[in-house]
Order: sequence, then C-alpha cells, then structure tokens
Amino acid sequence: MTTHYDQSTQAGSLAAWGPSPTAAPHPHRTGGEPKQPFVHRLWRGRPEDPRWARPALLGLLAATLVLYLYDLSASGYANSFYSAAVQAGSKSWKAFFFGSLDAGNAITVDKPSAFLWPMELSVRIFGLNSWAILTPEVLMGVGTVAVVYAAVRRRFSPVAGLVAGAVLALTPVAALMFRFDNPDAMLALLMALACYFVVRAVEDGRTKWLVWAGVAIGFAFLAKTLQAFLILPPLAIVYAVCGPVKLRKRLGQLALATAALVVSGGWWVAIVELWPASSRPYIGGSQNNSFLELTFGYNGLGRINGDETGSVGGGGGGAGGSGRWGATGWDRMFSSEIGSQISWLLPAALILLVAGLWATRKTRRTSVTRASFLVWGGSLLITMVVFSYMAGIFHQYYTVALAPYLAAVIGMGAGLLWERRTEIWASITLAASVVAAAIWGYVLLNRTSSYLPWLKWLVLIGGLAAALGLVFVGRISRQLALGAAAVGLVAALAGPTAYTLSTVDSAHTGSIPTAGPAGASMMGFGGGRMGGGKAGAMRGGFGGGMPGQQGHGQGSGFPGGGTGGFPGGGMPGQNGQGRQGRQGQNGQGRLNGNGFPGGGRWGEGGLGGGMGAGGLLNGANVSSAAKQLLEKNASRYTWAAASIGSQNAASYQLATGDPVMAIGGFNGTDPSPTLAQFMKYVEDGRVHYFIAGGGMGGGIGGGIGGGMGGSSSGTASQISSWVQKTFKKVTVGSATFYDLTQKKSG
Repeated sequence: MTTHYDQSTQAGSLAAWGPSPTAAPHPHRTGGEPKQPFVHRLWRGRPEDPRWARPALLGLLAATLVLYLYDLSASGYANSFYSAAVQAGSKSWKAFFFGSLDAGNAITVDKPSAFLWPMELSVRIFGLNSWAILTPEVLMGVGTVAVVYAAVRRRFSPVAGLVAGAVLALTPVAALMFRFDNPDAMLALLMALACYFVVRAVEDGRTKWLVWAGVAIGFAFLAKTLQAFLILPPLAIVYAVCGPVKLRKRLGQLALATAALVVSGGWWVAIVELWPASSRPYIGGSQNNSFLELTFGYNGLGRINGDETGSVGGGGGGAGGSGRWGATGWDRMFSSEIGSQISWLLPAALILLVAGLWATRKTRRTSVTRASFLVWGGSLLITMVVFSYMAGIFHQYYTVALAPYLAAVIGMGAGLLWERRTEIWASITLAASVVAAAIWGYVLLNRTSSYLPWLKWLVLIGGLAAALGLVFVGRISRQLALGAAAVGLVAALAGPTAYTLSTVDSAHTGSIPTAGPAGASMMGFGGGRMGGGKAGAMRGGFGGGMPGQQGHGQGSGFPGGGTGGFPGGGMPGQNGQGRQGRQGQNGQGRLNGNGFPGGGRWGEGGLGGGMGAGGLLNGANVSSAAKQLLEKNASRYTWAAASIGSQNAASYQLATGDPVMAIGGFNGTDPSPTLAQFMKYVEDGRVHYFIAGGGMGGGIGGGIGGGMGGSSSGTASQISSWVQKTFKKVTVGSATFYDLTQKKSG
C-alpha cells in the first residue's frame, strides 16, 4: 500500500485504528453551513476526525491534569529559592519585574524573571501556598501535552497524537518538572510551541507562524536564557529548505522571525541593562552586576565549557570526559544518573526518526511530513548532543527539555510505520522499535532491582511478544494487529508509567530534584552521588559518599545542624504544612565532603554547629521560636534579616513572610552586597538580624573550607567576620542569630 503523505491533514490514516481523514490541511467552511455552538465544537472537534477523537483528547488532558495535581502540596514550597522570589514578586511589583529574591530588592534569582510571573500572579490572587505556586506549572504541563498532540495529529492521525501526548505525560522527568517551580516547565511549553509554529509555516508559508515561533523562543529566553536557542539551527534550516514559498521570501520571513525573537526576548534585557544599577537589585549569578554577563557566562558558555565563575563548581570544567557534574559523552542520556529520567523510549525514538526520514526521502522539497520529522527530530538530537557533552552545571531534570521532542517523534514514527505496515521493512522496523523499548526498559528497571522486581519481566516478555506479532502485522487480522500494537504500547510505557506514579506519589524539595523511586537516579559532585532532593533527603555523600544507602534521615535543620542528612521533617517555613518524607526518601548521608571542590568539610565550623548542606541545596528548617524572633518589629526594617546564600534566606523569608537578604546570592559567591554597603544598611537601620551559616559563602568559623572554586572568602566572609566581631549573638534552639541593633559591649 502506498500513501502520499502530504495530500491530507495526516501522513497516512492509521486506517486500522480509525477512519481516514477526508479534509484538506486547512478546511474552510463554504456558505450555508450553520455554525455549531462552542460546546459542541469543543466536544466534536474537527469534522474530518472520528467522533471519538476529541473526547479522547479531552480525556487525555483531564487524566494528565489529575495525575499532575495529585498530592501536589506534598512538595511544600518545592525549590524554596524560587518560591521566595514568587513570594517577593507577589508583594512588590519591582521584585515581580526584576525577579528579586526578596521584596526589599537586594538581589535577583540567577535567571530572567518571566518564568516566575505566572506563579506570582497566582499567589497574588490565591495567597502564598503550594497550590498557588505549583498549579501554574501543572497547567503548563497539560498545555504542552495538548501542543504535542495538536502537532502530531495535524500530519498523522488522532491516534498518533494521543500516543505522543501519552508518552509525554508519562515521562518521569516531565511528571517531576511540571509539578515543580523551576523554569523548565515554561521552557518546555514554549519550545514545543515553537516547533508547532514552524511546522505550520511549512504547511502554508504564512509569515505569522514564523513570527509566533520567534515570539515563543524569545519568551523562552526570558525563562532560561540561552537554552532556548538550542533548537534555532534545525528550525531555521528546515524552513529555509522546506518552506513552500520562494527562497527570497523565505529568507525575509526568517528575518522577521528573528526580529520577533529579539523584541520578545530583548525588551526586558534592555530595560534591565539600562536601568541605573543603584536603583535596581543586583543581578544574581553575575560577578559584575550585569545580566548580559550572567547570560553569556554563568548561564551560557560556562555551562558548555565548565568555566562558571562563582558557581558551585567554580571555574574550570572537567577533563577527560568527566567533570564535577558527571561523565560526559555520547551515552550520557543513558547513564545510571540520567537514564531513568528520560531515556525509556529514546532508543525507540531514534529508530523511528531514521525510519521516518527514510520513508519520506523521495517526497517533494516542501513535504510537511518530512519537515515534521526534521523539526522535532532535529530539536531532539541537537538538545541531546549539547546535554551529553556540556561540561558545566548539569542536573538530571534538565532533560525535561527533550520530552516534547521525543514524544512527538514516537507518535509520528509509529503512525507512519503503522500506515505502511504491509511493507516488510516498515513492520520489521516497527517491531524493532518495540524490542528496543522493551530491552532498554528492562535494563533501566534492573538498575533498581528491588523496585517492582516483576515489572522488568513483564516489560521484556510483553515487548518481545508484541514485536513478534508486529513483524507479521500486515498479514494477520485487524484484531490481532491491534492486539499486538496495544501490547507493544503497554510494554513500552509500563516502565516510565511506574516511575511517573512513584514521582507524583513523592514529595520533592530543594535545588536538585529527580524523578522515580528512591535510588533510581543519583549524581554527585566530584565523582560522588547525590540523591534527588526528595522530602529533604540526602542519599549518599558528596565526592565519594555512600550511594544508595537509604535510611531514616534525622534532619537536624540548618543552620546549626551539624553533620546530619538533609532535613527529614516538614517543608521549611510552612508550620507543619510539609510532612515527613515517605519510606525510602530519607537517607543517612553524612556529609563529610571529602573530594568536594574546595576541599572543605561540610558541617565543620560555622556558627551554631556548622553550616550544613541545607544552606546550599535545601534551605533551613525554621523553628517557631526563630520565626517569632524575626517577625518581631520586622515592619520597621527593609530586611528582617540577612543570611549567606539564597536557600537559607528563602527559608526564613517564606516562614516569616518578611524580606530576608541573601548575601552573595544563591551560592553566597556573588559580590553583593559589599562589606561597605552592608555596613551602611546596618547603620541606617535597614537590617535587623544576621542569620549564621548558610550558602557556600563561608559561614562564620569556616563553612566550606575556603570556598568552592568561587570567592566566598571575599564579600560573604568579610561580612560574616565583621558581624561576629561587632554584634551580640542570639541563640534560638540550634540556630544562631546576630542582632544588628545591639553591639557587643566593650
């Protein structure tokens, strides 16, 4: 059977799964047809679709919404660093615009502020709570599933779109990050929209689609800076080659799209750069108070080559294919640290991508089907390559950016091969993709052999049995063919579905969350492994710790916590809203820090018994007594307190609702404020307390031995030393404060 894939809305009809489409890609009503009510059109969908298609889509979106909303408040404030910025932006429009960590506008987060805006508006309406912060992220996840469905359905079929949407919704790292307050949810949505718009432009050559793609990428830049530009090469090249208009017009359209990108992403940058530095917050993550420096340094080229001045790893990347953030190389996405987050269907996707390009090799230059594979597949490949070889900061959850591309390729490839299933090469390739998914699913499940030990065999045996049926799918009855396809789909999705269910059934907090059950994905600094930040857990140490040794974390709270694991109790600053981590989420994780860059030892020195890792990755547990101390007369001050590093500052700010200054930004290594500036703030009565410990900034008495590759021994340690020598100490439980209104006697 031969199908001309660009004659209809779909590339092939998936005839065995539903009726063939009959309409052109852009059907227009002719006169005399009554317009149906909106509710009818919403439920019925496109006239050329089978009647079950739109209800099935709505069911998929509703199921995704329910799945992602399940027990959402268990994660409390999730990443308190960004939640504190949300709280600040809900109180101050200046903080809203700049992305300030506190309403006093001392310093910003280390990203542009656009990704915070939906959460901040939600908090302004519904008040500060987990649901108000995280529900916008969930809605972005549902929106991304809808975009992927729409993109695949246009050129293939409703079933192919549903498969793609389900693959995305059930990808573990997607279930993690669409329930978390990092920038990645907005980035994934906008990148999916950009791909969708470019394919629409290839369909009809209209300039507006390319302009919208430029706008999407521009705003994605305002979510996570240069990562938004990773997919620009494949998108621009595909339209330049495949666009249905003359070359000169194509180039002009791309120029307009570039202009739209610059305007949509540059307006905020221009305002920030032109705004007098003395009247705006310091740009967090930069060393020179410049957003451009942050963009092209710490958040840009530094991520590629590892030269990230002021970062957790300091300047200089790893050598020999291995760095502080794990081994680099072509197989990084399949490694034990990252594989279970994203790679379940990656081998199958690569097979289907090659098959799709082979099947469309003889189509005309403007083939939308081939362009679809090139846009989504090219975005998948270029992002995967960059992630695989970047030597700078890399966390497992970054891989959520791959999820929409991977899902679209799976849906398109499966749909195309199913349509051509009577051709032996197509049926064998379809079977091979199922075999690849089954075998790789078995490997990933076997890495956590104690987790549902029966599931790996179900995946392997079911996948191989389905593949056998798919080899002969063009020669067996329709019922048997559909049965083989269904078994193959279930086998392929069983592993990621189980990990996704474990993910939504777990609390995730801190700076480095991971998806899946406990122990499924651990990565550390300097060769050690670190747990996923679940419920304040620490699995294993830094630099040669104890990977996989799970226990019952006692969680001493930071600062003043000594050497225990991450806080095992409720979410910081939530007065009991958070809850104890579930079974298997807490770890022993004694943090002796040998092998950690900089050579220091966690929990040694530091006021109140040591800084503890919480100051860098997961903030502090704030006692009710400490909360009362900071709240007293807080309205008289611009900042109720100051603390080294953003996580500790964020915890106290979220607990009290009052601004807390983060000295040195996220790591405590940013040179802001200077000692002179801080002394002036204190002299003017703008800061009440100094909170001991926190961050990498060298808490008083040592902190991390000399700082980690950054220069925490500069501004932060100078301020710490001055405070210690000058002001009275106040101890509240295990936490230590300095009252900046009371000098030491004598």
